Amino acid sequence: MNFKDKVVLITGATSGIGRTTAVLYAKYGAKVAVNGRELNKDKNGETTIDEIRKIGGECIFIQGDVSKNDDAQRIVMETVEKYGKIDILVNNAGIVLPGRVDNMSEEDFDKTMAVNVKGAFLVSKYAVLQMKKQGKGVIVNVASVAALKGHTDRSAYSASKGAIVSLTKAMAADYVKDNIRVNCVCPGTTLTPAVEEKIVNAPDPEAMRAAFIARQPMGRLGRPEEIAFAILFASCDEAEFMNGSIIVIDGGMTI
Repeated sequence: MNFKDKVVLITGATSGIGRTTAVLYAKYGAKVAVNGRELNKDKNGETTIDEIRKIGGECIFIQGDVSKNDDAQRIVMETVEKYGKIDILVNNAGIVLPGRVDNMSEEDFDKTMAVNVKGAFLVSKYAVLQMKKQGKGVIVNVASVAALKGHTDRSAYSASKGAIVSLTKAMAADYVKDNIRVNCVCPGTTLTPAVEEKIVNAPDPEAMRAAFIARQPMGRLGRPEEIAFAILFASCDEAEFMNGSIIVIDGGMTI
């Protein structure tokens, strides 16, 4: 998977799967536009930009809220202004707010849909316009195993990721004649900083960790780099026959 001379825009790339994916693209030669609502630092005090530059990669950071139309358009425009094109868009930005339909607030439901679904729609809208001008492109949407399997206390999140799966299929059908491929990756529970924080802050951290692991038939949580490699594969030239595909990488949760 050689991404030399490719330009990749990744939303929600300041931590977790997004950060790991951004660094991996850079490692394989891509120029990377890193998006986040703000330039966050992880517990080690390192940013995505720092990590990419440490390995000699080329990147820019573009602040912006994907759920806002003007920000979404600007994120795409600034990428093109810097690098002249967008070969690959990874719609990774997302939030997880707990709740069932009987106890979740309307505000939290709307916020979940705005970021997880509307955000992917808006950034894709402007990326597709650019990709049409170029004559080709690839979009990878990051959904979740929650789109395919019921999870307790995650009603809005599950619905939003289910929408991403369906949106992927619709976009793949809409743009296949424009030489734009659209695929989706559905990760299972992955040991990101956010998940680690939930475990550490739980009343019984060891019980929480055991509960997360118990959901995985493989007996462990996923690693961010495993999800990142799936995203890279879904966008690489070697997999050009892949379009409208849903890649499930969940430790066997949906067997």
